[in-house]
Parts: sequence; C-alpha cells; structure tokens
Amino acid sequence: MERSTIEDGQRPSRRNVLKGIGALGAAAAGASLTADHASALGSSAAYQYYHTDWATIESDLSTIADQGYDAIQVPPAQFSRVYKHEREYTGEKYDPPLGYQPIDLLNFDSEFGTESEYRSMVDEAHTQGLDVVADAVVNHMAAGGDAFERKVTLDDIPQFGSDDFHPECSIDYSSDYSVEGCWLVGLRDLKQESSYVRGELKKYVEKYRNIGVDGIRWDAAKHVPESFFADYANQWASDLYTVGEVIPESYGGKSKLDYLQGYADTGMSVTDYTLYHVMKNEVFYGPGGDMSRLAGAGFVNRDPYSALTFAGNHDSPDPAQSLLAHAFILTYEGYPRVYSEDYGVGDDSIGNLLWIRNNLASGTAYDRVTDADVYAFERYNNLLVAINNSTSWQTRTAYTSWRNRDLNDYTGDQNGRADGNGNVEVSIPPEGYVALAP
Repeated sequence: MERSTIEDGQRPSRRNVLKGIGALGAAAAGASLTADHASALGSSAAYQYYHTDWATIESDLSTIADQGYDAIQVPPAQFSRVYKHEREYTGEKYDPPLGYQPIDLLNFDSEFGTESEYRSMVDEAHTQGLDVVADAVVNHMAAGGDAFERKVTLDDIPQFGSDDFHPECSIDYSSDYSVEGCWLVGLRDLKQESSYVRGELKKYVEKYRNIGVDGIRWDAAKHVPESFFADYANQWASDLYTVGEVIPESYGGKSKLDYLQGYADTGMSVTDYTLYHVMKNEVFYGPGGDMSRLAGAGFVNRDPYSALTFAGNHDSPDPAQSLLAHAFILTYEGYPRVYSEDYGVGDDSIGNLLWIRNNLASGTAYDRVTDADVYAFERYNNLLVAINNSTSWQTRTAYTSWRNRDLNDYTGDQNGRADGNGNVEVSIPPEGYVALAP
C-alpha cells in the first residue's frame, strides 16, 4: 500500500506530545484529564541516544524528525567521572557508562561536549519539531577511587559533603529501605530527606528547565523514595514530561505491577520493564515463543498513559526477534522508545512502523487473536495488527469493529475485507507482521 509523504518544509510541529503525556501523569496525581491529552499518545515515539556527543546528535535531528519521531532522549549533561577511553567494550555495550557518575551537577561541560553544544542541540531539536528528554541523575554522585584515572574524593564534589550521603551499605533487594538508602554499585547515595540536598537537586533540575528541555528521565528512580518524586522532583518539573527508570521488584505481597504503580502515582510515567521481560523471555526469544503471553502483558495494559514501552536500551538488550518486538510496541498503546544502538538513524524498517503509528494507531487496543504463534489486536476502529513469530505462514480470522469494509495492508500487498459480522481473514508471513486499516 502506498504511503503519503510530507514535503520538505511542511512537517508539522508535534512538540505538544510530551506535554500531553505529562498532563496525563499529573492527572494521576489529581489534575483533570482532557480528550486532547488522551489522544496525545496515539501517535508518538521517542528515539534514545546513549554515549553519543551533542554535535553528532544535532547532525541527526532532521533525519529523526523526518522519520516520524516526536522526541529524543539524550544522556546526562553534567560533568561526570569516567573518560571515554576508560570504557571497555563488553559485546553488548560500553561499560562503565558515561554520564552516570556525577561530580558537578551544575557544570554542563562533559565528555559529550560543552554546555554551549548541548544548548545548540536542544535548540535545533525544537527547530525540527522534536522534544528533548534530558537524563537526570538524582540518586547518587560519583564513586571513589579505583582503576579509573579520574579519582574522585569528596573534595572534588562541589555541592556535597560527607553529611549529604547515606552511610555506605550493600543493597538488599527485599528491603525498600535498603534499595533506597544503600549504595548502588558503590556510588555515593544522596540523602534526599535533607533539605540542603533537595535544594541542590532542584538547582540541577531548574538548569535543565532553563535550557529548554521538554522532559526528564529520572535515572535509577527506584533507588529513591517515591515521596521524593511526589513531594519535590515531579513538582519542580511540573510543566515537563517525567519518566522514572524503575526496574520493579516483587516482595512483601507487592506485585511488580504494583511496584511500578507506586512510582506512577507520584505523577510520572515509568519504564515498562514488566512488558520488556515478557517480550524478551517469553515471546520474542525466537520461533516457539508463546505469543499469547502478550495478551494483557505489562504496565501498559494497566495504565497506557503512564507506560514508557521499549524493546531494548543501554542496560537491557533487545529480544532475538527484535523487529517483531518493535512492531508490537510501535503499534500498541503506551509511549514507545527506540534505542539508537538497535536501530540507526533513518532505518527503513522502523520508519514504516513509525508511519503506521503516526497515521493509523489510535484508539484503545483490543485482543483479537491470542494463540501460541499469532497475536493480533485492533486499535479500535483504526488499525488491525497481526504478528506471527513462527517459521511458516499463518492464517487467522480476526473479529474487528468494521462491517463490510475493504482494508489495506500497510506492510505489503495483502488486502482484506471485513464481512458483515466484522470478521477478517489475515495471512501473516513467517516471523513477520501485517497492519490493516481502511
């Protein structure tokens, strides 16, 4: 099926998308929810950078916008420990990561470039109609001395002293107090309960806001008490989209979904690790994965307006059937994010999915086929998606909301028709997907 294109210079600005999602997060904390806010999630996606300098990102922005993304997520801007040449390639990623061991929260000259280059990148993103999600590290500061050249003592950290950190201890993941108060992999853990510490963190957030970012990702959010976000951090960023990196735990009678809910209830979105783990470990690990496990999976099926969905990131590699996982998240509900090291700028396979999302994927999702090989869902009255992870063609009959309606396949040459009862016969290629709409 031919897709319409947007001529150069005619691309509309879609920079209100994150504000709409942010308002939905505020709704969870008591603000009103409008139809415009609810529709904001229908056609939007973010592109995540990692270990990429500001000048390179800026040079990519027009291509990213042309592809159909709404936002970019970029690494932390502040001056941090670890030089580029100190990293070791481990096969999945470079380790240790750059930007996540802060030394000076208010100095935005870093291994990724200067503050001036960061500001230029943000300005160019806005020129291209893109939002910018900044990465903020509010749980900890840099670790001490070890094999790295840049040794860090408390004298090197201008904002904080020994009284501003929790006592060193190892994390026990069965204890909220330990998860939130002990040192993550040896990183100095900040006392968010201190008014002085909160004041310095507020300056950090305000610097991002003053530069003009549109959203903030809270790094290692689960290692910070929910109350800090509810009472302070999300209020400092009340006019921005916020999302917490929360890898959920399950203990003490609390499910992983409830764990995520606790952070979402503070007024922000959360990373949908529950969906990611289902996709990676139960569904898209290769032919034979159980596609029916997608039905009702993840936080996205509890609260699609607070779920940032993803199929891989800098900490978590994507499933073996990566494209199928992305076909799911980019056509389903939630706010999806694509990782730059999985799919490069301008990747055609993702570009087609973004077009489908931006033009067709709105409305509530309803399961239509849920068996071991095929999962199909309808974005009500807008789009029917069927995914097949087996090694052979599969044909299924799916019930839909349409009646006596011709349908086009926006992934190939297949056409379909909904009969008078709403049933559509679809054939899905091996380890492939189809997307049908009027």
